[in-house]
Amino acid sequence: MLDPHTIEIIKSTVPVLEVHGKAITTVFYQKLFRHHPELLNIFNHANQRQGKQPTALAGAVYAAAANIDRLENILPVVKQIGEKHRALNILPEHYPIVGETLLAAIKDVLGDAATPEIMDAWGKAYQIIADVFISVEADMYNTAEAAPGGWRGYRNFIIDRKVEESRVITSFYLKPEDGQAISQYEPGQYITLRVKPEGEQYTHIRHYTLSAAPGQPYYKISVKREDAAEDKPAGIVSSWLHSHAEPGTVVELSAPAGSFTLDQTDEHPLVLISGGVGLTPMVSMLEAVLSTQPQRPVTYIHSAIDGSHHAMKEHVEKLASTHKQLNSYVIYERPLEGEACHKTGYIDLSFLRDTVDPMSDCYFCGPVPFMSSVQQNLKALGLPDERIHYEFFGPAASLEA
Repeated sequence: MLDPHTIEIIKSTVPVLEVHGKAITTVFYQKLFRHHPELLNIFNHANQRQGKQPTALAGAVYAAAANIDRLENILPVVKQIGEKHRALNILPEHYPIVGETLLAAIKDVLGDAATPEIMDAWGKAYQIIADVFISVEADMYNTAEAAPGGWRGYRNFIIDRKVEESRVITSFYLKPEDGQAISQYEPGQYITLRVKPEGEQYTHIRHYTLSAAPGQPYYKISVKREDAAEDKPAGIVSSWLHSHAEPGTVVELSAPAGSFTLDQTDEHPLVLISGGVGLTPMVSMLEAVLSTQPQRPVTYIHSAIDGSHHAMKEHVEKLASTHKQLNSYVIYERPLEGEACHKTGYIDLSFLRDTVDPMSDCYFCGPVPFMSSVQQNLKALGLPDERIHYEFFGPAASLEA
């Protein structure tokens, strides 16, 4: 435990972190990869280039400092990050490297303001925080390994099938190379894929949400091809999967993880809202609830640019035609000529008033601007915070305006 004086010093630095947090974490990653380039085999390079990872880390450091005397307040965040760490195979020996580098980055950015007393306090605080993460993640590793069909680290899987779902989304069905059982998962969870495309210096690791209900002898992921744009290069892993991975290709997976999961004990009406490839956890949740809660009313709303970008359209239509509990709606931003949809443009408050029961439990996923708009409209509709659930693809961000 930290002594009161150390806690006081840490909490006094919270305003400084608000101002300099991203600068500190940006320097942190620069130092980390310069001195430990082997860690580039773990971190998502694209998130580094786009500034997403430094922003997410700054938020986590800020939250830890603000709650240093009551870390139980951030335990949900610790568990969410711990899930990703377990999926990435982050180990206890990585934490001293991170701590040393983080302290050096704080000193570099704050200069003389980072007094020996402040640095000593942060050294003690980091060790406490690291111990919490290591303990939580140890339990997660043990649980993942002990589960029926479970494993620790990475396991070889073979691409069994490759199905084009839209002009930009393709599904991959993955079966274990050893032919043994695979661990089950909760609707909304993800697997973590590790590959080393030809010509790449480092391995690349990506989280992909499982896009089918549990209970199959395979894992299904549905991946959007991330093409190059003005502000970002093409996605390395998604491009490789779409262009080079074929049935028979072997990839490495870590066991399913993630804290964004469907509560299948709740009996309130369920609303699922997705934008683009954000449909992957929603379809898994949809299939699961139709199977396990046949009396629970479900509304599924999907938004896409147009029909050519709309994945799994026929699949959801078939589910709606065979399950009376399901109402399905489609919104196209710019429908192609002759395309039918329930609304043109975007999901707005008026549309939600007509389709969503304010007593519903709502889950949504998609691009950040899309999710920010959906959250704002759901709150305006009267849904309380505890009935609004969402997931980011990539590092955590904020939906607040």
